[in-house]
Amino acid sequence: MAQHNSRRKALQQIALAPLALSSLSSFTPEKKTPMPAASRINHSVCKWTYDFLTLEELCVVVKQIGFSAIDLLTPKEWPIAQKHGIYCSMCYIAGEVSLTKGFNNPQYHAALVKDYLEVIPLMVKAGYKNLICFSGNREGMDDETGLKNCVKGLQQILPAAEKNGIIIQMELFNSKVDHAGYMADKSAWGVELCKRLGSENFKLLYDIYHMQVNEGDVIHTIKDNHQYFGHYHTAGVPGRHEINETQELFYPAIMKAIADTGFTGYVAQEYIPTGKTKAEKITALKDAVQRCTIA
Repeated sequence: MAQHNSRRKALQQIALAPLALSSLSSFTPEKKTPMPAASRINHSVCKWTYDFLTLEELCVVVKQIGFSAIDLLTPKEWPIAQKHGIYCSMCYIAGEVSLTKGFNNPQYHAALVKDYLEVIPLMVKAGYKNLICFSGNREGMDDETGLKNCVKGLQQILPAAEKNGIIIQMELFNSKVDHAGYMADKSAWGVELCKRLGSENFKLLYDIYHMQVNEGDVIHTIKDNHQYFGHYHTAGVPGRHEINETQELFYPAIMKAIADTGFTGYVAQEYIPTGKTKAEKITALKDAVQRCTIA
């Protein structure tokens, strides 16, 4: 994906377009097939990919489509979601947390530990359990050094996470297209980190799009390593757009593989919609949720 479409820029430079809530309250996405009454997949959507809507508006859309979770909300945004009965399926810290400056570098440990230890009690009070983290970029660092540094940093926050039932989840990104230099760009590296930490309160956020780009073999990897995966993100390959027939992954099969592992967490849509209008983009979200619904 082009750099200007990266999550990093979207999270740093969100420019919300105005849209009257009244117009959304009467909006019904185009119905292609009825939504199943039940699904073995718990659905969510990443806020930053639908940032042409305010969070208030996205909450309305999510409820209309038929699910009730949004990923990557900061503590300041939680009250808005709670007002609409929307769960924050993955919490995000708007502090020293960075995709490029993460736990693999000891110089960032003090600031990161401070931020994480401050937000964990807030999550407990709000009733949330998933908290994202990042490895950071290599900056010339080898895999082994990065693993050791991540262990040292994460061990400073895991006791608090374990005590409070919080799951710290490190996201896997591709380093070929979107995040050059990112260290946690291979599922094997992330699994090794999980093994070294040895805590049920540390998992990997397995981003299906990113891992297809970097290594492929998605279903096989999920079946072999599902015990280390605590959360999933979606997007189409190539392009990071809708998960429809324009891309190479067949998401119903991937979702069935995830559901068959007994996974009870969340799968969040994180594609960048290509529709020209708001209505087209919202209808695409309904379509994505349908494709990922496994009875």
